[in-house]
Amino acid sequence: MKNQIKSSLKEVPETMLWTLHNRASEAMRKDAIIKDDKCVEIYQSIDYDYEKSFGKAEPSHAVRSLMFDEEIKAFLNEFPEGTIVNLGEGLETQRYRIKEDKAFWISVDLPEAIEIREQFIEPSQRHFHSPLSALDRSWFDLVPEDQPVFITAQGLFMYLHEEEVKAIIQDMLSSFKEGYLMFDAIPHWLSNKTMKGLKKTKDYITPKMPWGINRNEVNQIKKWSSNITGLEEKPYEFPRGTQRWMFKTLLAIPILKYYAPTVVKVKFKNIEE
Repeated sequence: MKNQIKSSLKEVPETMLWTLHNRASEAMRKDAIIKDDKCVEIYQSIDYDYEKSFGKAEPSHAVRSLMFDEEIKAFLNEFPEGTIVNLGEGLETQRYRIKEDKAFWISVDLPEAIEIREQFIEPSQRHFHSPLSALDRSWFDLVPEDQPVFITAQGLFMYLHEEEVKAIIQDMLSSFKEGYLMFDAIPHWLSNKTMKGLKKTKDYITPKMPWGINRNEVNQIKKWSSNITGLEEKPYEFPRGTQRWMFKTLLAIPILKYYAPTVVKVKFKNIEE
């Protein structure tokens, strides 16, 4: 094997290796729900003890990626020249899984995250890298005004405070003409556990996740902006194993179904346009 790249990522940026671990491990299965050769290549090129930090791989992040892939494909079928903005993208390899040749992609992440991303994934005229915090509104200027936009925030908003999440959503929905925003969210109980110090393994404590929202509270997001024209909440569906039956059971029990992680898709149109 060629020389591997060492990682010095810490805190929230280090979580990109957690999602990479789960996605690549799923992609290497014979019964994988995603095909992602680029993800596997990156995974095997980084000198990092994934299981020591994150434990045995499970399919949650592959399930999440697949959900986002399907929605972006539908968006590009309708708007082939649309813009995709991936906030906090890390080492996500979505652009390699989605076959298209006209869209404009913008990856926004912290400088240290973009630095490691560019050791494996080169930017281009259609795939732009912006080394900025997602909260730095200067990336707004990169988004073309003549096409709808699909904004993703995988594994991002939970690391922010609610007022930050609300403010960035309001600003995005008032700055862009029309499109979609899709993000995943964790329930309050899980947010609270991370704030107290949640050990993923004996060697890794997950970063604090201040923002949680229960599934029955998601519709409250509509109140954040008058430009929201639609909102969908999409529960996870696992392909196999304990998680599959655990989530099916959890979602079937009225008292408990609101306390599962979920994915939210917001449709918006700037009514002031």
